[in-house]
Amino acid sequence: MFIKRKEFIQIGSLATASLMLPKFLKAFEGRAMVPTGNKVVVILQLSGGNDGLNTVIPVRNDLYYKARPRLGITKDKALGVTDEVGLHPALTGFKDLYDDGSLAILNNVGYPNPDRSHFRSMDIWHTASQSTEYWTNGWVGRYLDAQCKGCDKPTQAIEIDDVLSLALKGENIKGIAVKDPRRLYGTANEKFFRDILKNHKDEPGEQPVDYLYKTMAETLSSADYIFQQSKLHPTNAEYPKTDLGNSLKTIASLIFSEINTKVYYVSLGSFDTHINQDAQQQRLFTEMNDAVRSFVKDLKAQHRFEDVMLFTFSEFGRRVEQNASNGTDHGTANNMFLISGGLKRKGVLNAMPNLADLNEGDLKYSVDFKNVYATILNKWLKADDKSILARQYEYMNFI
Repeated sequence: MFIKRKEFIQIGSLATASLMLPKFLKAFEGRAMVPTGNKVVVILQLSGGNDGLNTVIPVRNDLYYKARPRLGITKDKALGVTDEVGLHPALTGFKDLYDDGSLAILNNVGYPNPDRSHFRSMDIWHTASQSTEYWTNGWVGRYLDAQCKGCDKPTQAIEIDDVLSLALKGENIKGIAVKDPRRLYGTANEKFFRDILKNHKDEPGEQPVDYLYKTMAETLSSADYIFQQSKLHPTNAEYPKTDLGNSLKTIASLIFSEINTKVYYVSLGSFDTHINQDAQQQRLFTEMNDAVRSFVKDLKAQHRFEDVMLFTFSEFGRRVEQNASNGTDHGTANNMFLISGGLKRKGVLNAMPNLADLNEGDLKYSVDFKNVYATILNKWLKADDKSILARQYEYMNFI
């Protein structure tokens, strides 16, 4: 059967949308269960450069209010966690997590020679490279590679999206991008694709079209596997009917099914608040707060909260001074939230930003984000962080 150009494009779209490699896909069919007690990481990317100063607020710092006469969040509106620190008013669930010892806050996280381009800075976070290096694979993807040198059942990583982030692309193994297991299953089982596969005959040699057929065939079987696994222990908990709520509900169902997945990845945005920041951040934080609150409640009910580490990051923070449009422009260092029932240190882990010591109006970083990655890889996932990150970074003591 010869393939027409239009059909080739349609097959290619299915294979590209699922972003899977054949060797990885076939292994995915194996029932390599992750028993209770095995650690899982959930990465929540705050896309667009979230304003950290209005997230974790220095409520007793006059320099903060001087730099933000209209945008600064006053102490009476912030959710106080210490005498010096408050959280954004929308983050009521995060305040509860702080109070019960399930939240850690890292301040001044960044990297040397920061880049203020969304794309370049996100690449640096995704690859865990230096700002002078240009890498083509991601830190989670290299973790997948390291976990499966010659094995037939690799550790998985799943991104709840239609497109796979660079962070999950390794040299040999890639994560899986799937927005909704049911939708992938439905697309993969369309009669068009089944008919093409049924009539295809292998030709001698490794031709691009043969590779595409093989990829599609294994995508179909893996789509079925993901869908069936997601139905094993579907969560009955109530989640907000938002994109992030639906995504975390899917992640919870997959965690409860004990599929062989150690890393889940999901994004929320855009936090690129150059104008009218108040309303945009309030809306996004409400979505994040309500979804994460439901997710944690669900994990606790299923006795899995001690096994799951959720952390947030954004490609950069914002400048200290507000701009003329009641917003903030691209900055540098930022904060990260770490959420788990398995934290060894909780609360505010380090000093708040020093607003009296800025670099041309920007915050100075004091924690390299790659130290956070190294800690999670080594202490949580029991992986060889040095080989994955290509050098030795300092371990932190939050786990």
